[in-house]
Amino acid sequence: MSRIAVIGAGAWGTAISIVLGRKGTHSVHLWAHEPAVRDSITRRRVNELFLPGHAIPERVTATSDLAEATRSADIVVSVMPSHHCRRVFQALAPHVSSQALFVSATKGLENDTLQTMTAVITGVLSSGRGFQPRIGALSGPSFALEVARGDPTAIAIASADVELAERVQHDFSDPAFRVYTNEDMIGVELGGALKNIVAIAAGICDGLGLGHNSIAALITRGLAEITRLAVACGGRRETMAGLAGLGDLVLTCTGGLSRNRSVGVELGHGRKLSDIVAGMHGMVAEGVLTTNAAMGLAQKLGVEMPITGQMHAILHEGKSPREAIHELMTRPATSEVGLFRVGKA
Repeated sequence: MSRIAVIGAGAWGTAISIVLGRKGTHSVHLWAHEPAVRDSITRRRVNELFLPGHAIPERVTATSDLAEATRSADIVVSVMPSHHCRRVFQALAPHVSSQALFVSATKGLENDTLQTMTAVITGVLSSGRGFQPRIGALSGPSFALEVARGDPTAIAIASADVELAERVQHDFSDPAFRVYTNEDMIGVELGGALKNIVAIAAGICDGLGLGHNSIAALITRGLAEITRLAVACGGRRETMAGLAGLGDLVLTCTGGLSRNRSVGVELGHGRKLSDIVAGMHGMVAEGVLTTNAAMGLAQKLGVEMPITGQMHAILHEGKSPREAIHELMTRPATSEVGLFRVGKA
């Protein structure tokens, strides 16, 4: 039996807790920032704010105390919006064991430092506690609602620490949740973060009334620029053809449950970003902030990312979505040969 702390009780953190709790062999402590979420889970065994209608197993204990959540934890799973990761880990650092395994399940980048979540966590724990954490990244095509209701799902755990990856694979897998191992942590994290930007673009296409041809082209060219940046950062091309790359990209660009795609749809309809975000009631579309970090990385490494650039202009510079799509389609024509070559678009 493992004692597992899940830090973050949004939809995805709650769904992971349901997966772990339904195995019946783990002690799961779910940390909720919102007292109302903690009370809802404790009293009614459901997260009424972020994942209503899905029963949470009795083996899952909700708490708003970081020390209680992480005390003696064998595995600490980080499932929080990217912009909260550093602050939360600074608060929980005094309470975690240097022997614990750490798993990041957040699909985003830190806006100011351009770091992945595993880099943020490693930096906080190494500077605050003086140890290098054993860490991995969990990512792949996985809508929280479908995971919670038990739809067959496949996901990847990536780490250079093979023993950690195999432990997470064993502890998290069940007949409805299949976990594959991968050694390319950078590629898995960037695939999970960057696909959200392309999903916003896919939603814009839908909001503008464009058809399947447009979405297929966008997914293909989006995968190309994600791959270029991932490889420039040290990731592997083959990872982008897997669950955390193509798999998650297709899901997020086409699935109606995608928050990032939904933001794009509303932008395509002409709504302002501030109004869209205000209406999300605490839900987070990671792609909005990730676009800033992706542009920073691309400029730093000299990687051309035309879709990301146009999404940045729409989200943060007030550019017309229709004008952005027009500019993408009227860029100078090139050969598809070398589609995934670093620096070429």
